[in-house]
Amino acid sequence: MNERMERWLISTEQLAAQLGDPNLRIFDCSTRLAPDPKATFRVEPCRAEWEAAHIPGAGFIDIQGDLSRDMPNLRFTLPDVAEFAAAAGRLGIGDGTRVVLYSRFHPMWATRVWWMLRAFGFDDAAVLDGGIDKWEAEGRATESGTVQHPAASFSAAPRPELIADQTRVLAALDDDGTVVLNALGRDQHSGGDGVHYGRPGRITGSVNVPAREMLDPKTKAFLPLPQLQRMLADVGADGSGPLVTYCGGGIAATTPAFVMALLGHDDVALYDNSLTEWCMNPDLPMETDS
Repeated sequence: MNERMERWLISTEQLAAQLGDPNLRIFDCSTRLAPDPKATFRVEPCRAEWEAAHIPGAGFIDIQGDLSRDMPNLRFTLPDVAEFAAAAGRLGIGDGTRVVLYSRFHPMWATRVWWMLRAFGFDDAAVLDGGIDKWEAEGRATESGTVQHPAASFSAAPRPELIADQTRVLAALDDDGTVVLNALGRDQHSGGDGVHYGRPGRITGSVNVPAREMLDPKTKAFLPLPQLQRMLADVGADGSGPLVTYCGGGIAATTPAFVMALLGHDDVALYDNSLTEWCMNPDLPMETDS
């Protein structure tokens, strides 16, 4: 295991051995996207499930409610530096803490918070491999009720290079050395009959590695790193040049960004808001397979 994996990806066995550490801050980040005919998806934080059963000592992060800017048409926009620092501090994330993030069904909610923390300069966070699904499948202890970590002081050191906007995405499309990667499913990427965000298909010229295909479907743990590296390299994301990832709203796209970071590549930017924003402008290029 490389140094980055040891720091940023934690196994259920490792976390179980660390429970009770006074500097440890565990968070359930689970959110559900319920189909909605008017808004594509309705965001439902899984707070009730967390209260019913969570890893001992785990608090809860409502990504939209706690860590996103309040925008009328966008769900998960990054807040400004001061807002994020204050919100992270209220959650108990700050100087001297070690954070472990997990989610149910898919790690993308945990990797989203991991990426947000890193974008604001906090590197001492890890994602639980397999999430609570694997934890429960192994018969490990859970508890019910609520947990509130003590407030902390979060010292932000923003990394704007990790954030892409429309202008940067357009520039990336014109640069043969930059790869733009879509983390949505293959049917969505091709423009088939699946859910779309106002316009079917993908950003013109982008490639596809679905976030869901980066996991073992049985354990919900990440596939072996060499296999993930091959998946990304097969579409040109081999680390030889910059990479911009996107999806529907900037959540699933953090999963390949997380994997690339494990592989040692720091020049990966996330298009925050992704297709939810891109599709609002009919002049921005999109394509389908048909």
